[in-house]
Amino acid sequence: MQKSGRPLVLLLLSTVLSSREMWCMTGDFCSWKGSGLSWDSGSRAVEQVHLRCTEGSLEWMYPVQALRVILEPTLINSKHTTICIKPHSQFQGANLYVERRRELHLLVSEVDGVKKVHCFGMDNSQRLALFLQASPHSDLSRRTAGFQYELLNNQTSGLVFQKLALVEDACRPCDDEDLLMAVCTSDFVVRGSILRITHDMETQISRVDINALRVHRQRNSIFQPDDLTGTWNGPISTLLQCRVKKGDGEFLFTGSEHFGDAWLGCAPRYKDFLEIYQKAKRLRSNPCDFQI
Repeated sequence: MQKSGRPLVLLLLSTVLSSREMWCMTGDFCSWKGSGLSWDSGSRAVEQVHLRCTEGSLEWMYPVQALRVILEPTLINSKHTTICIKPHSQFQGANLYVERRRELHLLVSEVDGVKKVHCFGMDNSQRLALFLQASPHSDLSRRTAGFQYELLNNQTSGLVFQKLALVEDACRPCDDEDLLMAVCTSDFVVRGSILRITHDMETQISRVDINALRVHRQRNSIFQPDDLTGTWNGPISTLLQCRVKKGDGEFLFTGSEHFGDAWLGCAPRYKDFLEIYQKAKRLRSNPCDFQI
C-alpha cells in the first residue's frame, strides 16, 4: 500500500463533505462513537467529525465509505504543540491516514499487526486532520476502527511520552536539574521499590512493577493500595531499548500518564534524590517545595 496516498487525496478533494457534523453524544466534544450502518449507502459524502478537547477517543463501528476527523482542541495556552494518536489494539475495518499539505500518509493499516503510537507537531492553525477509509469486506461481521488521542504539553510530561515516537535521547539519564523539575511537574511521583521487570519483544516495551511505600502524587488511579501489606502497587512502562534493570533499595519514580498507562521519567535512588533536593533547597534553587 502506498504511503503517500495521492489517489485518496483525489477522492478527498472530489467528494463533497457532509454538512452534517457529527458531535460526541455526551456533548463535550471530546469523543465520538458512531456506526456506518446508519449512513446513506447511496451517498458519496465524506462524514466529518470535529473533536475539540486535549484528549478523547473515536470509535467507528461497521466502517463504510470514509470519515474525516478534525482534531482542533480549544487551547488555553500554546504549550501544547504535539498530539499523539494511539490506535485500538483491535483496529479493523479501515485504514487510518494523516492529512499533511493536502496529501494523505498511511498511519495504520487494517492488515498491520503493529498498532504503535504516532506523535505529530501541530501546525500554526493548531489542528490536525485524520482520514479513515473503510476497507471492502464481503461479510457484515462487526469491525471497529478506533483510536485515542492526547495533546501533549511539550514543556513538561509530554517530552517523556514522545519516547514512543523513538526520540533519539529517549533513554538519556536525568541530571540534577531534570530530577528537581520532574518532582514538580510529573503526573506521578512515587517512592518505592521494584518488584519485577518484564519485557515484551513484540511491542518493544518493558513493564516495571512497583511496590510503593508512598504515592506523593498521581493524576489517575494507576497505583492501587494493597490492604494486606499497607503499600501501593502499580506498573510503569518504558521502552525496551532503555534496558532498564532491577535494582535493590528505594527509588523515587516520576513520569507521565498517557492513555491510562504510567511512563517512566526520572527514577533516582531515594537517598540520592534527598541529597540533591536538600542541597538545592539550601541554595534556594529548587523549582518547587517537595514534602519529604
